[in-house]
Amino acid sequence: MLSKLLKHEFRATGRIMGPLYLVLLALSICANFSIRLLDSSDARFLNILGGLIMVLFVLCITAVCIMTLVLMINRFRTNLLGDEGYVMFTLPVSVHEQVWSKIIVSVVWFIATGVAVCLAALIAAFRVAYVGQIVEAIREVMAHITAYYAINGVGFLLEFIVLCFVGIASSCLQCYASMAVGHSFANHKTLLSVVFFFVFQFALQFLGLSGAFSFEGFNFGGPQAIHAFMLILIGLSAAVGAVFYIITTQMLKKRLNLE
Repeated sequence: MLSKLLKHEFRATGRIMGPLYLVLLALSICANFSIRLLDSSDARFLNILGGLIMVLFVLCITAVCIMTLVLMINRFRTNLLGDEGYVMFTLPVSVHEQVWSKIIVSVVWFIATGVAVCLAALIAAFRVAYVGQIVEAIREVMAHITAYYAINGVGFLLEFIVLCFVGIASSCLQCYASMAVGHSFANHKTLLSVVFFFVFQFALQFLGLSGAFSFEGFNFGGPQAIHAFMLILIGLSAAVGAVFYIITTQMLKKRLNLE
């Protein structure tokens, strides 16, 4: 049943994110021409036009990032905490499947947005003359990593990818937990959701500051120490996400107030 939920979620969210990515791609191509125009032309009208296109490109990047965040929050709120919740909780699926479908889809769109923004920036700044220099720079960096860290370089990359995935999922769950707790009350649900988000954020910052002192004197000089530090960060992010996951699922099971 989880696969059906994921299919429905991707279809519903893809109708919004897909066109936004296409607009971002089109504007990145226009921005590339605008940069060339601003560099080579002295005509006032063309410079103004190029400047406007660059402003639209930046605004589009901002809009895509904000929409990804809004979509993550809105889909959870409307599907599970709003009027649609009456229908969703009558389906033959567990609360865990409902929450996991939201987590997976949100993480995928956040990663897709990051890739889309990076790709758009590369397209906007693309120059044929720079291709050789970029390839050479990448080759030198990879050679340096391979020579110095050997197989550890691949390990660092994989650990970083896992850390990003777990960190994004944990951040989504923090929002979900805040909304689930806020909507367990009869009144001021949205306001209380925001309040609980900042309460959770304050608690995380306090624990993070306290935990930072435990790393005082930790030796980061060798690859093994870096591996250990990355694994600790992954473990802490997973632990935080697990706490928020438990809060979210328990609130949805026992304290959800759809009135």
